[in-house]
Amino acid sequence: MFIAPINTDQLLSEAEKENLYLKLIEQINKDFNLANEPVDFHSSTTPDELKIQLHEKIYRLIQYKFAEYLNLLYIIDVPEDQVKKLDGSDISELSGQVAFLVLKREWMKVWFRNRY
Repeated sequence: MFIAPINTDQLLSEAEKENLYLKLIEQINKDFNLANEPVDFHSSTTPDELKIQLHEKIYRLIQYKFAEYLNLLYIIDVPEDQVKKLDGSDISELSGQVAFLVLKREWMKVWFRNRY
């Protein structure tokens, strides 16, 4: 049964523990490319690097390319109600929270594909 992780560190350690970390990276690369916002996370990207780089990418999208940011969330299928619940007063904090939502959704896709 899928149990949603409560934070980014737990999610990434769970992905590593289940040997699905590389599949998670592939899924993130794939969906960002579909949204025409390519990222190039390599298999050598550590979980900490992934966390930081994803946070920075989301931050730049919110700050400079808002329409593309919304398109990315749509393509990844991040639940709109979860995004609306976030406090947008601090863009850096918001981008970290959105990065977690993105990772959580991508992890869900990878986990289910592996199980079923």
